[in-house]
Amino acid sequence: ADQPTAKSGRPRCRSPARSRSHPNTCMCSARRCVEEGVGEPILFLHGNPMSCYLWRNIIPHVAKVWRAIAVDLIGMGKSDKPDIGYHYDDHSRYVEGFVEALGLKDITLVIQDWGSLIGFRYAHEHEANVRGIAFMEATVRPLDLSDLPLDTRIIFPVIRTFPFGYLLIQAGNIFLNKLLPDMIIRKLAKEEVAAYKAPFPTIKSRKPVAKFPSEVPFSGKPAANHQTMVGYSEWLKVTQMPKLFLKFSPGVAINKEMAEWIEKTLPNLTTVDCGAGRHFVQEDEPDAIGQAIAAWMSTQLKK
Repeated sequence: ADQPTAKSGRPRCRSPARSRSHPNTCMCSARRCVEEGVGEPILFLHGNPMSCYLWRNIIPHVAKVWRAIAVDLIGMGKSDKPDIGYHYDDHSRYVEGFVEALGLKDITLVIQDWGSLIGFRYAHEHEANVRGIAFMEATVRPLDLSDLPLDTRIIFPVIRTFPFGYLLIQAGNIFLNKLLPDMIIRKLAKEEVAAYKAPFPTIKSRKPVAKFPSEVPFSGKPAANHQTMVGYSEWLKVTQMPKLFLKFSPGVAINKEMAEWIEKTLPNLTTVDCGAGRHFVQEDEPDAIGQAIAAWMSTQLKK
């Protein structure tokens, strides 16, 4: 059904045609995904504190030709919330299990935020199963706090530590109440806000949201996560795998300086300037994103 409209006047809450859960055969928890279309698979990976709802207005642009699959990360959206640590390794293993459970081959990845850390890692470790990577507001190399905008630089060390992270994120729900609207230019409709908040009604349910910040490697810590990021970052510098960089201004994870580094450093890269956006850019420019992905896949990923 058509729901709230945005500046383009088109429906902003179009739901993909199929929604279903897939059990992870090795970890006994279900991941919910939405699917639309048939053909070669495109796997959309969201970040924190989002869900596959984030991709609802982008999927229609590609589903006419390809099989679009947007999965809720474990503990997020309508996926199960098992009693696990929700570490970087946990999320990566669950995504690997999801791909195996669906038998996905020759995947094109579309990634953003934490979905980029998981997606780049998957592509690095399973290069033979990935055709190309489209990314926006992604983490492409190891970070230092100085890479972040000033306001984010101030709050991030605080929310990475106990008890402040627990109090602000799990108890105070700051990511859904504050971060989400601040990272989008347009104002979300009430129905859209409700859709994002629905998976996290309780303190306990927000455990995955609270864990993500402490798992992001800054200045070499956590060491294991840093090494994983170093590995995929060095790989991105040399692999000829086709890449699509969807650029926004001013951006958060990818500011002007980071964008310049990406364009100078990564081979076989196509850049599309999609206009104004902060971090959750899918809510501001879904048509630009969807059209860019479809055009890139039609020209750069032809078999």
